[in-house]
Amino acid sequence: MSKAVVYNQYGNPPETVNVVEVELGAPGPGEALVTGITAPINPADLNTIEGKYPIRPTLPATPGVEGAGVVTAVGPGVTLTPGTVVLLPHGYGTWREAGILVADALIPVPEGVPFHEAAMLKINPATAWRMLHDIVPPKRGSWVIQNAANSGVGRSVIAIAKKLGLRTVNLVRRPELIDELTAAGADVVVLDDETANDQIKAKTERAAIHLGLNAVGGDSATRVASALAKGGSVVTYGAMSRQPLKIPTGLLIFKDIRFQGFWVTKWYETASAADRLAMFAELFELARAGAIQTPVEQVYPVEAVREAVAHALKGSRGGKILLGAR
Repeated sequence: MSKAVVYNQYGNPPETVNVVEVELGAPGPGEALVTGITAPINPADLNTIEGKYPIRPTLPATPGVEGAGVVTAVGPGVTLTPGTVVLLPHGYGTWREAGILVADALIPVPEGVPFHEAAMLKINPATAWRMLHDIVPPKRGSWVIQNAANSGVGRSVIAIAKKLGLRTVNLVRRPELIDELTAAGADVVVLDDETANDQIKAKTERAAIHLGLNAVGGDSATRVASALAKGGSVVTYGAMSRQPLKIPTGLLIFKDIRFQGFWVTKWYETASAADRLAMFAELFELARAGAIQTPVEQVYPVEAVREAVAHALKGSRGGKILLGAR
């Protein structure tokens, strides 16, 4: 028997999630038993439990979009060997201790990649990777601006941009983050306030910036858009402030700024297996080298999911909250 998290109705996550016992049995043909699953508690997971996310799974459901585990048994026809660390399929329902999955849907993790880092690669680093590749072709020496630079995606953007030879302008809300992100490889870090655009011009020597990444909305998104050169693109992938975009008409007419959204779930729905593996090969190398380092504040066992969810909902944390046994 193993434990899994389920919710039977949409609502406040700490009050809605429950833990149940699940009997798994043995893997069948083409299947693998994965145990020791560890998964982050992401904002999208919490929004899904609340019923506020575009995806509303059939209830009862198990939350969790991403995670990693260890293959401990395989069925006939499976080439994976027990002991292999694997990424779980996108949207599988990873808040559980173990599961039996189709082996072909698992992505083996190379040796040397930290286990917790592997468990968090499929959402934030993947979002950063795709936005830096799919909107404006990455050109060495060019600039990218982003808000929410201290977020999981923001830190991944900094690391991946370094690998690609890009330079980053990073907006943050707290002064103490300036030195921290600079030490992590950020080129320019400024406070996300009304002085930001003047500071950006001075610190970049008025460099042309063609890509802006927005996870906040409201005035912050406007600052990102205003910092762009003519024909630049703003990509919105979040709305932390819960404020809508404010798009000055002049940015559309006179600067031809483009606004679009990005949702990594949609990318996974259309990406080929080869495209996925190619991206993860790059992300694995960054994680193995320590370039991608997502802070973890605490790991809770599955049976403590209500406490873990309440912790994840706190406004100020020093890192991600994970569910898992290790």
